[in-house]
Amino acid sequence: MTINCKGKLIDLSTPKVMGILNVTPDSFYDGGRFKDETSILNQVELMLSEGATFIDVGAYSSRPGAEHVSETEELSRIIPIVELLVKQFPAINLSIDTFRSEIAKPCFDAGAAMINDISAGKLDVNMLATVGKLQVPYVMMHMKGNPQNMQQHTVYNDLLKDIIYYFSERIAEAKTHKIVDVIIDPGFGFSKTLEQNYEILSHLDLLKMLEKPILVGVSRKSMIYKLLDTSTEKALNGTTSLNTIALLKGAKILRVHDVKEAVECVKLINHL
Repeated sequence: MTINCKGKLIDLSTPKVMGILNVTPDSFYDGGRFKDETSILNQVELMLSEGATFIDVGAYSSRPGAEHVSETEELSRIIPIVELLVKQFPAINLSIDTFRSEIAKPCFDAGAAMINDISAGKLDVNMLATVGKLQVPYVMMHMKGNPQNMQQHTVYNDLLKDIIYYFSERIAEAKTHKIVDVIIDPGFGFSKTLEQNYEILSHLDLLKMLEKPILVGVSRKSMIYKLLDTSTEKALNGTTSLNTIALLKGAKILRVHDVKEAVECVKLINHL
């Protein structure tokens, strides 16, 4: 199982880690932490040195109830970061966390290697066609609604069946646009209650029937800290526990804030 990033084949038979870099002021965990060149470069250098295969850059907070950001603002936030990182780390596999095709293309032109879309093309009718033309790996996530109202859409006929049907339809649509490398993300915390998040994780292996790499992003989310009655800052141990379960159930990419711990999970599970 491989994906092609700018001509490099990345083998996902051994799971990989995607480090998160948020350049938004309001992200739920690291909002506003990386707002100057020095802090950004130091953080990315740390994540790469700890074993991150991908770095995921986002300039639009998708936390529940996050404020809407204009396309112009998102572009002005993210392009300088892409250019900075590609210049400093020429071999970087940079993933762009956006649901807008008008953000995806200039980021690719600036050196990005992957698109990570929380809406699987449903919030921008041009996204799939754009990704098809760019021929980059495409992460499609399951979500209903948008970041502003998604937590009002948590009713399902059958949670796992509905998600599998959703991905089946989106994968088929992606195929019509000649998108080769599709990665699926069940969207923990997006249009899901706490209990639904754990139902998905407990049956994550069912998604393997779609024959696409599975990305899991549970890092420091409320499904952990609310259940443990703690805080985002103290949710690393819970994150590591759930990442371990995700790997055992077939996850091929872990999207995390804490790369070192996730890489250790991968090494231990591989040895097991």
